[in-house]
Amino acid sequence: MNESEMKAEMKATNGFGMPLYGFTKIAFGEFAEQGVARAQEGCEKIKGASEEIAEALRTTYSSNAKGATDYGLKVIEISKDNAASTIDFLAHLLASKSVTDVFTLSAAHARKVFDTASSQNKELWGLAQKLATETSEPIRKHVAKVLNPAS
Repeated sequence: MNESEMKAEMKATNGFGMPLYGFTKIAFGEFAEQGVARAQEGCEKIKGASEEIAEALRTTYSSNAKGATDYGLKVIEISKDNAASTIDFLAHLLASKSVTDVFTLSAAHARKVFDTASSQNKELWGLAQKLATETSEPIRKHVAKVLNPAS
């Protein structure tokens, strides 16, 4: 086999003696272009999804910060009210003139503390539920948007 015949055979094979079966550089170029196009499309989808998730996290963080602040302020307010109530109770207790007064004041204060604590716990529970809802809602919406882009 002369040199020109060897070159012709190399062009018709993949360089290892295996035939290309009609595939040319053009066909391989088209496959490569399609692969690049699919990869770019996938990257765009991932970029869009990551932007949606970042937006969800920003919204969630903002909502969470406000809710946590509201909850913390309510705890401080409750603590202040409870401390004032305890000081009032102690002042009345020190002004008592008999053991019967002490028992009466103690019973009334215990009933008041129980009722107040029950009300305060309901308020705090309501704030905690609101915080949980406001924190999870943006994430839920954005995840649904990413997973179901047609909706």
